[in-house]
Amino acid sequence: MKLILTADVSGLGAPGDIVEVKDGYGRNYLLPRGLAIVATRGAQKQIQVITRAQDTRRVRDLDHAKEIKAALEGLGGVTLTAKAAAGSKKLFGSVTSSDVAAAVKSAGGPVLDKRAIELPGHIKTTGKHSVTVRLHPEVTVALPLEVTTAE
Repeated sequence: MKLILTADVSGLGAPGDIVEVKDGYGRNYLLPRGLAIVATRGAQKQIQVITRAQDTRRVRDLDHAKEIKAALEGLGGVTLTAKAAAGSKKLFGSVTSSDVAAAVKSAGGPVLDKRAIELPGHIKTTGKHSVTVRLHPEVTVALPLEVTTAE
């Protein structure tokens, strides 16, 4: 089945790409979610519109990503409080990317999408950790995170 992607699909392509996928994947996943449209002659014209919009947005996003990077680096580090056993460094549960996004926002930083935050595995102990924020394919930020206990 030939489809034209309307959104970025990991492992498949970027918006505007014409891809050949299996029928079930196209019918049951890509089309219902609006990630692709069926490749027809009329849809070829839509590709041009999608790519033009993507090009203008990409330049704006790169500049915006650099601004957000500067704001995150200006914060220095972010402190996150979590529940832990008394006298222990082990947390009840683990720190999630949405917890990190909320901690950045409460520290006076920009609002981040939780999907842009990459944790170095499961954070289940207090202490200092490093979190990567992928703002753009060309812009990433290493954010120092300190996890403390709520006392």
